Amino acid sequence: MDEIVVKSAIELASLLRRREISCEELTSVYLARIARKNPALSAFTNVFDEDALADAREKDRVLKKRPAALPPFFGVPTAVKDLNLVRGQRMRFGSRAAKVTWSPVDCRTTKKIRDAGFVLLGKLATSEYGIMPITEPDIHPPTANPWNIERSAGGSSGGSGAALAAYLLPIAHGSDGAGSVRIPSAFCHLFGLKPSRGRIRNAYPFPDETILYTDGPLAHSVDDAATMLDALAGITVGKPHWAPPPPKPFAELAKIAPKRLLVRFSTESDLVETPKELRDHVLRAAKVLEGLGHDVSELPGTPGFALEDFLPLWQKLAADMPLVRWKDTQPVTRWVAEGGRSHTVAQMEALRAELERRILAWLGETDILLTPTVCSAAPRIGMARTDESPERIFRRAAALGAFTAGANITGQPASSIPIGLTEDGLPLGLQVMGRRFGDAEVLAISRVLETELPYGHRKAPLALS
Repeated sequence: MDEIVVKSAIELASLLRRREISCEELTSVYLARIARKNPALSAFTNVFDEDALADAREKDRVLKKRPAALPPFFGVPTAVKDLNLVRGQRMRFGSRAAKVTWSPVDCRTTKKIRDAGFVLLGKLATSEYGIMPITEPDIHPPTANPWNIERSAGGSSGGSGAALAAYLLPIAHGSDGAGSVRIPSAFCHLFGLKPSRGRIRNAYPFPDETILYTDGPLAHSVDDAATMLDALAGITVGKPHWAPPPPKPFAELAKIAPKRLLVRFSTESDLVETPKELRDHVLRAAKVLEGLGHDVSELPGTPGFALEDFLPLWQKLAADMPLVRWKDTQPVTRWVAEGGRSHTVAQMEALRAELERRILAWLGETDILLTPTVCSAAPRIGMARTDESPERIFRRAAALGAFTAGANITGQPASSIPIGLTEDGLPLGLQVMGRRFGDAEVLAISRVLETELPYGHRKAPLALS
């Protein structure tokens, strides 16, 4: 039965509809893998064994009646990042500092996931309150990378990346405020998408016209991710949010070959240096698109902003988090939040608008921008657990988001796709960024590259053991 876990989430939904496997059988397979492999990974913070099996049995009863219409992922197992609420379950936000640790309700995102028909297997690990791009909270061991358990799975959706790469679930939920879906995707050899701002309603009742973060899918394929985006965005499940709705579901638009686009690539950053190996991978992808008829060239220069420019936005986001016992947080989380308490909303919106102006001016008429997702492969575990000062720890970790944070400032859609492996066998990612609300073009270009540069057959060593 373990052979079934390498099938896509879409394939699994089809098998369930045809009753070639029961939902209870499928759920049991994944629960068994979690029990066997999660101790080495710390991808799950808690597992809903009994609730998941009860839900699976109920879904089998529905499937037995052969209803004409079902949600897209009916009976397919998944899990929810531990920054989101699941009714009747613990919520820790990667921290021992949460004032409330149990939720009587689902948040908006969890409700969309349930409405899509998923069976929830548990909660997935995150960095403390999602602040760090690595997942090393104090409440459990660091989340390890299935490609090398001495390496980080990234963050803040590190549990999502690790669980998916180890085939502990077929598709995963994540959220992204400066790269938190794309960074784990790059480190774990996955496809991850940060949708456009306004595409998905945020999990909590916050104003989101200028919000930095959004929910998004991590998957083994563009097709799976596009189908999950349709559900999360209310295209197939619920009501679309304020972003302009697509003319067709994204699952269909992703399969349409994009028209001739102005594609630019860049491997330069004001924050980090890009090694030649990674630059060569980006150039290879650019040449593929050029060969398919797109107008491709290098984008000169950089957007022209440093960590000092972005840091106040991140500090303010941390400082505004509710129901936190700050004395119980990790020093690095506390350092970030303390720096944001003197910032006003008006100041931060003015700063965000100025950074957005710089980025969009640099991009000009660019339709698609190719960059590295991260400037390196996954770092060794322990980045957040040293005797260094909290500021030094954060600044070193923040370099992982050098190429990803810009899309959060502007609200543009951006994906990460597998682009190759280092000599040590560690995954590298390519970021594909589109115009505002150009989610369909990002998906379509990502799917073209997925086909032309087929790295998806590679699997993490721990997944195979």
